[in-house]
Amino acid sequence: MSHSITTREAAKTRAREIRTEQANAGTSISHARALELVAREIGYRDWNTASARLSNRPESPCQLGDRVSGLYLKQPFEGRVHAIRELAGGMGYEVTLHFDEPVDVVEFESFSGLRQRVTAMVGGDGVSWAKTSDGAPHLILGDVLSGTV
Repeated sequence: MSHSITTREAAKTRAREIRTEQANAGTSISHARALELVAREIGYRDWNTASARLSNRPESPCQLGDRVSGLYLKQPFEGRVHAIRELAGGMGYEVTLHFDEPVDVVEFESFSGLRQRVTAMVGGDGVSWAKTSDGAPHLILGDVLSGTV
């Protein structure tokens, strides 16, 4: 399990996953117990501490000016968040990225299609809703490399 939990909502989602994993293994645990396990999993002593710390973090996957890495049309990138706009009261975000180096978005060897600035709609997890024909998300925001510039 990746410990990329940065929001309370992500922590609660992980707690539900833990409850499901435990139920599949034949052990039933309460949601409160699962939250305590998540808190320890991400480095906090208890859920109250984790909840307080996570609530101080922005709910969006990135902030304006952040340097980020990830995948765009299955190609790795590093770049800067050029713009971000909340959609539908936080249900998602429209993110515009400017890549350090252009990304070739064409899989054919006979020609290229380079992109350096792209806009995509993503959920709070940083994964775009739009998918390629084989089901891969167009954009996956990975790590925030550094704070705003």
